Amino acid sequence: MSDIVEARARTVQGTVRGAVERGVAVFRGIPYAAAPVGARRFRAPEPPEPWEGVRDALAFGPTAPKRPYSPPLDRLLPDPAVEGEGWLNLNVWTPSTEEAERAEGLPVLVWIHGGSLLHGSSAVPVYDGAAFARDGVVLVSVNYRLGVEGFGLFPDAPANRGLLDQLAALEWVRDNIAAFGGDPGRVTVAGESAGAVSIGALLATDRAAGLLRRAVLQSGAPAALTPDAARGTTELIARRLGVPATAAAFAAVDPAALLTAQTEVTSGGNPLTGRNSFQLVVDGELLTQDPAEALRTGSAAAGVDLLLGTNTEEYRLWFVPGGLTERISRLKLRLALLKFRVPNATARTYRSNRPDATPGELLGALATDLLLRVPLNRLADARAGAPGSTYVYEFGWPSPVQRLGACHALELGFVFDTLAHPDTMALTGPDAPQELADAMHRAWVEFATTGAPGWPSWDASRPVQFFGPGAPALVLAPRDDELRGWEPYRTQP
Repeated sequence: MSDIVEARARTVQGTVRGAVERGVAVFRGIPYAAAPVGARRFRAPEPPEPWEGVRDALAFGPTAPKRPYSPPLDRLLPDPAVEGEGWLNLNVWTPSTEEAERAEGLPVLVWIHGGSLLHGSSAVPVYDGAAFARDGVVLVSVNYRLGVEGFGLFPDAPANRGLLDQLAALEWVRDNIAAFGGDPGRVTVAGESAGAVSIGALLATDRAAGLLRRAVLQSGAPAALTPDAARGTTELIARRLGVPATAAAFAAVDPAALLTAQTEVTSGGNPLTGRNSFQLVVDGELLTQDPAEALRTGSAAAGVDLLLGTNTEEYRLWFVPGGLTERISRLKLRLALLKFRVPNATARTYRSNRPDATPGELLGALATDLLLRVPLNRLADARAGAPGSTYVYEFGWPSPVQRLGACHALELGFVFDTLAHPDTMALTGPDAPQELADAMHRAWVEFATTGAPGWPSWDASRPVQFFGPGAPALVLAPRDDELRGWEPYRTQP
């Protein structure tokens, strides 16, 4: 410990020892719940055991069981794994201890990672919270149970266990963040992709009331399935393993064999093309109604400030690296339009606006809007008169890497101001514009601090802050002709 400048904080369970790194105090791997193994497996999270003395919080804690992304995404989305059983842990970045002692009530941003509820962790280097702490925001990043451990649907276990983990982490923040200089009354919860979908569900739960003041949904729209629609993936894994689809039977299976079966059942698809996956469930207990409907009708989170947005070419992360864009012919495009009941007039509008697009690019643009941009815009429209303000952004800077363009997840390095990290460069390349990261990161800091990211809130003029090539710019009702084309279409499952 002689070479480490220590930082200490007293939590409800005991004192933790972190380290001061470049003027920021960092605490890694703090347990917010007991390890979900043994008798606790497939159960709701339980509080961690207290400890005596000082507990080291110097290294990232264990990550939930998962397999790396399948090639070629594994090279674009590095996903470190940390061995161990105490998966339910979090990290805190805060101004150095001296500053934290003087500064009471710093705003807090809690980060919930994405990864299709199958991948990701708080140890992903892109999510380093030092820049937020540097700019006066306490950053907390959270691990939660993934895959069948967190979201498998069983008759003898609570549903949405990964979501229960996230709630337990927010309760830990409420009870402990003041010890790190944060204000438990100024919590913003932010997430991307599956993390944003999770936040949509959190906003719709009664249990989250009072745990957060603002929310950021990046490239993920609120959604959940009925139990009948959601249990198929669990049943397919059970069939592959030759066991009943119960938590008791799964708990008796070797964890490595369970992970292999899960990977085999869920591989080969993606969020746009579909296939077997894990989803949040309207279970009648934690989630009593569809979160999209709850947020649109104002029955949930009406007073919470929201920041919502998408990337211009989300689909390119899933379509381009594996060559799917080129494999989609005109015939396959027509069949996809029929399958998803895309109105003919809507398809014509997209074609007219993209005269040089291939069939694969047209399908990608349609799928991006159907699954992400349309429902988030509808949510913004529905909240136009709500007590909480709503802000909308679009990220459009195109990555030069593998013709990925403004693809899914590309904005993360800009939001966290981590463009210099090699893992971020896997998506952005080495020459991403720092000035764009400065602007986007500052908007997130301002939203967490004041509730206003720096542009007008949503109203009938439909203002969207566009973070793209050149300086950020406010655009009114971008591509509104395309959005209007979806009005007859029901996006809810």
